[in-house]
Amino acid sequence: MIEMHDVTVSFDGQPVLDGVSFTMKRGEFVYLVGQTGAGKSSLMRLLYFDLSPSSGRVRVAGYNSEQIAQREIPYLRRRIGIVFQDFKLLEDRSVYDNVSFALHVTNARTSDIKKRVLHVLADVGLSHKRNQMPHELSGGEQQRVVIARALINEPAILIADEPTGNLDPASSAEIMELITKINMRGTAILMATHNYELVKRYPARVVQLKEGRLHEVDLKIQRKA
Repeated sequence: MIEMHDVTVSFDGQPVLDGVSFTMKRGEFVYLVGQTGAGKSSLMRLLYFDLSPSSGRVRVAGYNSEQIAQREIPYLRRRIGIVFQDFKLLEDRSVYDNVSFALHVTNARTSDIKKRVLHVLADVGLSHKRNQMPHELSGGEQQRVVIARALINEPAILIADEPTGNLDPASSAEIMELITKINMRGTAILMATHNYELVKRYPARVVQLKEGRLHEVDLKIQRKA
């Protein structure tokens, strides 16, 4: 599903990622941890081809960074759902319109759009909020809208960049329950987080970015240390 081979990313001659190799299987759940500035967002941008490696190769859902044409990138992104920490909702559009926007740009039929939007809003527990505006929602509800939007194209992979970073503990737990449910239905999840309590509560494979390198982490060993 995801393969990175000896990937380096540099900005102004300074390496952010240095020889990173990483694989992720279909349906797997992986946490990406690391200090602020470690390169987590850069690694995630590589996966939806918003950033190109300085060297090395990235393969995602059958697309190869060494071969992909610019016109193919939108098709790759339809196979990936992206959840941001700061929501990135359209403030002048309703919940329904925020979610449906991703389908309108693919020229989907109106009848299909309505059916799929109502389905994903029901999935995240927001059917009753579909006509409300983002500012009328709590932070947790806004993040549920973001997740619904990410799921609208039935992606094979969900990339979540600090999805609980701006939420209180109760809302964070609700979002994690939802993300876990999505993973159990077969969607692969790569989630960047600083919240080790959530990682312990919802255990999965953990990889850590440190000094430009990616390492597997055994939380049991880490807790004993």
